Amino acid sequence: MKILMVLSSCDQVPGSDRKTGSWLDEVAGPYYTFIEAGAEVVLASVQGGLAPVDPASEADFAQTDATRRFSADPLAQHALANTAVLSTLQWSDYDAVFYSGGLGPVFDLTSDQTSIDLIERMSAAQRPVAAVCHGVAVLRGTVRADGRPLIDGRAVTGFSNSEEVAAHGTGVVPFVIEDEMRRLGGIYTSATDWNPHVVVDDRLITGQNPASSVPAAQRVLEMLR
Repeated sequence: MKILMVLSSCDQVPGSDRKTGSWLDEVAGPYYTFIEAGAEVVLASVQGGLAPVDPASEADFAQTDATRRFSADPLAQHALANTAVLSTLQWSDYDAVFYSGGLGPVFDLTSDQTSIDLIERMSAAQRPVAAVCHGVAVLRGTVRADGRPLIDGRAVTGFSNSEEVAAHGTGVVPFVIEDEMRRLGGIYTSATDWNPHVVVDDRLITGQNPASSVPAAQRVLEMLR
C-alpha cells in the first residue's frame, strides 16, 4: 500500500507579506494514520525539497498529539525537508493520493498541470483521491473524459464560507472553496464550523477542515482495504 501525500510549495500569499504553506495538523495527522496502518508514504510538492508549513499552524492553539510527534520525529522532518518533485513521479505507482490544506494549495496546486493530470488519472483508474480543507481547491481545474468538471454532480465538502471569514476574512484568497465547489456543480455540504465532516462520493473523499483530516485519511484506508 503506497500513498502519495501532496503538499504546497507556496510559502507566501501573493501580493502580501503573509506567510503560508501547508497546515501542519493536516499533514501530521494523516501521515501517522497512514504510517501506522503499514502504508508507505511519499511526500511530494510542486517544487520539491522543503515544503513550507504555515507558521500559524505551528502556534500553540493549533497543536495536537500528531503535530508534536511530527515536529520531533527525525524521519518525518527529513521527509518534509526532502519532498519529491511532483512532476518526476508516476501516478500509477500509487494506490491513493491525499492533498493536505493550508492556504498554499490555493495558489500553486490549483493550477499545476501535473497535479491536475494526476488527479484525473487516479480518478479514472478508480483509485482514491482525497483532499481536505483548502486542499480541496486542487479539484478546481480537474475534468472528466467528457470535459465536465470532475466534481459536477458529486457530493463534496471543503473549507466553508463561514470558516473562511472567521479564519482569514475576505480578500485573502482569490476564491472561497464552498462557492467554487458549488459553481462547478458540486453538491456541497458542511458541518458546524470547525467540526469534522467528511464526504465520500465513489472514490472521491473530501474533508471540511483540519478536524476532518484524520477521518478523511481513515476513509482512504477503508477503501484500500
